Amino acid sequence: MRVCDLTGKKAISGNNVSFSNRKTRRRFYPNLQTKRFYMPETEEWITLKVSTSALKTINKKGITACIDNLIKRGKI
Repeated sequence: MRVCDLTGKKAISGNNVSFSNRKTRRRFYPNLQTKRFYMPETEEWITLKVSTSALKTINKKGITACIDNLIKRGKI
């Protein structure tokens, strides 16, 4: 399923709107990337499917802080 492992982002629905203003349903998918992260505390690699906005958060805070935040919120 197309869901971000960190943020929980998933597809939302909307409309395709043609030039004649005819509307048909469509889905907007999150920009997900499969990425490997190194955990220096446990000295292991983990593979996560994350959105690009979550990648920016990981670059800012670090993967350990993001994983700890998920554990604190009860998501893992």
